[in-house]
Amino acid sequence: MWNDLWQMQIPLLEKVLRTVLVYGGLVVLLRLAGKRDLAQLNSFDLVVLLLLSNVVQNAVIGSDNSVSGGLFGAAVLVALNAVVVRLANRYPRLQRVFEGIPTVLVRDGQPVPNALRRLGLRRGDVAAACRSQGADDIGEIEEATLSPGGSIVVTLAKENRDVTVADLRRAHAELVLQIRGELDTAVRDLEQHLAGGAG
Repeated sequence: MWNDLWQMQIPLLEKVLRTVLVYGGLVVLLRLAGKRDLAQLNSFDLVVLLLLSNVVQNAVIGSDNSVSGGLFGAAVLVALNAVVVRLANRYPRLQRVFEGIPTVLVRDGQPVPNALRRLGLRRGDVAAACRSQGADDIGEIEEATLSPGGSIVVTLAKENRDVTVADLRRAHAELVLQIRGELDTAVRDLEQHLAGGAG
């Protein structure tokens, strides 16, 4: 029994090859599924994800049910993912291949119909994401983008953004200049009036 628990029943190289092939296949399947599926994980998606992990488990472990085989497969998977992430971060082109590129969903307050149709998103999906990020309506948005990871990033139009400290400083400086200008004009007018009354 102890021997069966730790002794791997398939060669290490086969275990590595199986793990790499399954990882590559899943990356391709997830890219084909699209960003929307990553963005909105509902109960049906969770069921598919759980079943998918069970289905590919057999492809990774093969006939090996040992603890050491499982740990080795997990280590290969984690190491492979770390290498892919590092390479993708270093080479932008590779990152686009693995993750895709952002997709603009709303531009200048107007939905981009082709993008919504291509991704299978409804206007209501985008409106809900926009509301969760501070917009009351799609019309208040400068741009909404679906990131490669599946999240919707919203940029409010300038007039709908919250006031920042920099905005207050800028307004204060403009107000001070305006008041100084008006005071200078009033002082000049007063000096002229006094000079004209004295002569």
